[in-house]
Amino acid sequence: MKLKSFVVITFLSVILFNCNKMQESATVEVITAEEMDSLLEMGRVQLIDVRTPEEYAEGYIEGAINIDFRNENFEDLVSKVDKSKPVAVYCGRGGRSGKCSAYMKKAGFKKIYDLDGGITEWKFKGKKIVK
Repeated sequence: MKLKSFVVITFLSVILFNCNKMQESATVEVITAEEMDSLLEMGRVQLIDVRTPEEYAEGYIEGAINIDFRNENFEDLVSKVDKSKPVAVYCGRGGRSGKCSAYMKKAGFKKIYDLDGGITEWKFKGKKIVK
């Protein structure tokens, strides 16, 4: 009887532990330009442009900070961003921001939004950029 109780308690502990781990893991959500616009209007995200400084200078989404994904210090620069707050990333078309999102998830960020189509889609939808 004691062995059966031990097995049941161990099994339930493992299940509960894994459920808690699943809830704590980061999520990456690919969002549309309209969804990004709503998040920005509500002031609910930290916005990061992962393009090069030259691309950033050509125009960026208001409020974005530039952290070049290809910069050799990228990991160090991203580590200065608050991991506990939601973050939204974008690039030119979505490739670099997808890689950045995957890195941020592994680095412990809790909620990551990735702009589908990047700033190209943002402009196509007629959204404002800053130059």
